[in-house]
Amino acid sequence: MFEILKNHIEKIISLTDSEFEFIASLFTAKSHKKGQFLFQEREYLSRHYFICKGLLKLVYTDSDTREHIVGFAMEDWWESDFEAFYLQQKTSMSLICLEDTDVLYITYENYKRLCSSLPKIEHFFLEKAYFGFIAAQKRILSTLTSDTKERYLQLIERYPALAQRVPKSQLAAYLGVSRETLSRFSY
Repeated sequence: MFEILKNHIEKIISLTDSEFEFIASLFTAKSHKKGQFLFQEREYLSRHYFICKGLLKLVYTDSDTREHIVGFAMEDWWESDFEAFYLQQKTSMSLICLEDTDVLYITYENYKRLCSSLPKIEHFFLEKAYFGFIAAQKRILSTLTSDTKERYLQLIERYPALAQRVPKSQLAAYLGVSRETLSRFSY
């Protein structure tokens, strides 16, 4: 799993062997089964996850106990309740495995230690944050300006592997439509 992380980081910054050894020493590997939570709503969160294998969904449950899918995460992606992680407060969302999943996680304390000890890793995390913001903006704009069919087509164009792995009912929930509506667009 650590080799996957190294390759992922080196897409943005170069690392010496000793730098990566230090990075790896601050991460912990963990495996989860399909249906398991990595964290649940209203827990304190001190972990930021890198997905090595598997598929997860980040969900928000409203006051009527309706589940809203905020996002999905698969191999080579990072996921967390970022507000809870960075502000060290209770989560407002839950992270659930849709498949058996292997992750590497870094605690908040180790994240801070890593960034202060190896400044170029801050550049790496900043680049990842930029791409995350861009994706979030695209999703918001798509929701505001596109009809359901266009949003579905944009999703499968941007993330073809994701669209193949996520059950249609989950994709429909993510897009905010019924399973029946989504079925009309699936071909």
